[in-house]
Amino acid sequence: MKAVGFTKAGPVDAPDALVDVELSRPSELQDRDLLVEIRAISVNPLDAKLRRIADPGGALKVPGYDAAGIVVAAGSKVTNFKTGDAVFYAGSVVRQGSYAEYQLVDERIVAAMPKSLDFAQAAALPLTTLASWELLFDRLVARPRPAADGRTLLIVGGAGGTGSMAIQLARALTDLTVIATASRPETADWCRKLGAAHIIDHRQPLKPQVEALGFKGVELVMALAQTPRHQSQFVDLVQPFGSIGVLDDPDPFPLATLKTKCIAVHMHSVMGRPVFQRPDMAEQGAILRKLAQLVDAGQVRTTLAQRLGPASANALIQAHRHIEAGSVNGKIVFEGF
Repeated sequence: MKAVGFTKAGPVDAPDALVDVELSRPSELQDRDLLVEIRAISVNPLDAKLRRIADPGGALKVPGYDAAGIVVAAGSKVTNFKTGDAVFYAGSVVRQGSYAEYQLVDERIVAAMPKSLDFAQAAALPLTTLASWELLFDRLVARPRPAADGRTLLIVGGAGGTGSMAIQLARALTDLTVIATASRPETADWCRKLGAAHIIDHRQPLKPQVEALGFKGVELVMALAQTPRHQSQFVDLVQPFGSIGVLDDPDPFPLATLKTKCIAVHMHSVMGRPVFQRPDMAEQGAILRKLAQLVDAGQVRTTLAQRLGPASANALIQAHRHIEAGSVNGKIVFEGF
């Protein structure tokens, strides 16, 4: 099968940052594994981060943590899927990823694709949905309807893949007032269309912009991008007893100041459940099933922004460049190999 991967960590401009390879089709299925023929993948900041820092010591690492495809084989204890099912999922960083024609994935973190989407549209969704859902409901403890939640949520990096899903989930499932950050007219418009009530510019001081909207501060923050640039502002911005949820890599937080205001900080990794084989790892499959229902009901839309042709090392390197430059709103998706 065709695949794309790397054998050593390094910058995107390294001559072997990503390479095209031919691999044997996976055949050693664990009991709960699915073998999926991949029809579409999307590219995430996680892919680029691992390429930069995760040195596989000369072995080939296949990245990629968003896929949609067809089940072609199933392990002996698989109960939820059968050959021919159309599925979507994010996978796990401790296994080979989705930059390949075939991939093994545990059925517990997989769901049937939304019936209203094609493979490319579905491949844009899994990782960012899981990240935003877990951060919003598990870490920040947003209250889904019918419970009332009159708090204000600031999403830093609203136009990115995870921010795009966080805006939609907060709008569709809660009463939170969503303020999203965006710095360009096109990204601000994207966030408004997804359901953000207000837009502020993350290149400018945050608190004066929030106050200009009529708020003293915010109760909840989702820090999704460039957190070291913004986190020094969070202590003044977040109301007492508020919470900050961090998805990317922050600098150390001023714990004494946070304690004074009783502000909680939650660090999150979307790969935590599958990597550590948590007893509740099947919750990721359940989240994706709930997402499929929301999509098919017209309450959430795909965040696909660029639909490209077959994936290759050169094409994926270009996508990594755009992601590292911070110039992508929504998701870049490749169809086939």
